[in-house]
Amino acid sequence: MRPLTLLLLATAAQAQTIGVAMLMHESNSFNGHPTERADFTLVPGTAPNWRPFFDAQKNEVTGFLDVLTKEKNVKIVQGLYGSATPKGPVAKAVYESLVTELISSLKSQKLDAILLALHGAMVAEHFPQADEETLRRVRQAFPDIPIVVTHDFHANISPQTLNYCTALIVYQQTPHIDTRARGQRAANILMRTLRGEIKPVQSMVKPPMVFNILYHNTFVGVLHPITQDSINLETSNPKILSASVVAGYQYADVPFMGPAVVIVADGDRNLAEREAKRLSDRLWAVRDQLKINAPNAANAVKNAMRATKFPVALMDTGDNIGGGSAGDSTFLLSELLKQKADGWVVVMYDPAAVAAALKSGIGANFDMPVGGKSDKQHGLPVRVRGRVRSFDDGEYIETAVRHGGSTFYHMGLTAVIEAEGSTLTMKNYLVLTNQRSSPNSIHQIVHLGIYPERQKILIAKGTIAPRAAYEPVAAEIVLVDTPGATAVNPAHFTFRLVPKDLFGLK
Repeated sequence: MRPLTLLLLATAAQAQTIGVAMLMHESNSFNGHPTERADFTLVPGTAPNWRPFFDAQKNEVTGFLDVLTKEKNVKIVQGLYGSATPKGPVAKAVYESLVTELISSLKSQKLDAILLALHGAMVAEHFPQADEETLRRVRQAFPDIPIVVTHDFHANISPQTLNYCTALIVYQQTPHIDTRARGQRAANILMRTLRGEIKPVQSMVKPPMVFNILYHNTFVGVLHPITQDSINLETSNPKILSASVVAGYQYADVPFMGPAVVIVADGDRNLAEREAKRLSDRLWAVRDQLKINAPNAANAVKNAMRATKFPVALMDTGDNIGGGSAGDSTFLLSELLKQKADGWVVVMYDPAAVAAALKSGIGANFDMPVGGKSDKQHGLPVRVRGRVRSFDDGEYIETAVRHGGSTFYHMGLTAVIEAEGSTLTMKNYLVLTNQRSSPNSIHQIVHLGIYPERQKILIAKGTIAPRAAYEPVAAEIVLVDTPGATAVNPAHFTFRLVPKDLFGLK
């Protein structure tokens, strides 16, 4: 086996072949529905349209390609692309097949290096820290070449992960609007490593705490100055190749759940260790500020009805689809009906209700229980009366940079119900979907002819991710403490693998 340094010298002056692949999933240990193969959007490397697909995105893979396509002597091997909406742990057979396909797709040609996008919070039925296992297998298959990896801001990173890669770069922002930029940074680090310009070394420090999701907004609040510190570190010190402050994902019952700081430095391990410790200490120092102080569903709706500026966006944190929840929680819908609110919009995952509306047809009466059908965590079905307003195939695009950098969205066949209490000038809209879809784009409702500026109350099933979409249109955004698989209080859950002494776990 040739040392990595000798390999780099041997390949620095010749054309290089770079493998690019992605396998992303944020797995909620408290969602009882395993993630199956059908849940994944898969784009194999042989697909003739993979470049237009990625060129239209704003994610980390797009960032990889931005850099690689400008290099004169680089050949790109497109490996497997796999991504699924957060849900329960990935089924064992599905995980095994996808990782096998990913490695096989990269082995189609002899590679000089790999750029790999992993989430960092994937849980498989048989591997709690599934991304670590994926990376271990990739390193085993490619022992002698640089591998640069990206992770989501909500990664639960194990120490062993750093041993399997040349450099780990993580999103710095939530909402995740820097995904493309982080992909570009990862690719630049890879190319500079191949040219022998830099020698990446890494250090990670994990403060023993839960950094509650209520405080994951990196643009305001307690995380903002810490995140800005990491951004400034990259721009002010050329020896710092990457500085990542990671919040962690509190809905995965895994041994290394929680925040982390990952520093990649150019040949200076002491620098990497010192800065990782300094930023980790900053996270630990704000632990007492991470208090759970959010209204329940009843009070949130009552306060929204009394508002003087509209619309008010209520974030249904317990049914955070982007965090792996069911998408059919009824707690807020029930309060809207009970309190006779008007001018509201609710998006609800309910294939049976869509089918019933379709059978009735446009203009027909609608009268049936909706939501609360996935499990017992998210409320009981709620009876809604109204009329069927319209149908849509559920596909829409987002041209602006929003959470995660996605452009293409789909929520399956969709029915819009004009619900009880509507008037000529103020409508109540219940949007029923065939697929769970995180509200990362306001076009989720706009493409259906629902204009948020004309409404009073907008319900978004998320916590921080929808902010980039809703802040431009909402007069106020309120995080609501609702029950569910993504309830913001960790005390609602029983953890088996998470260390019991983490601050904030109870």
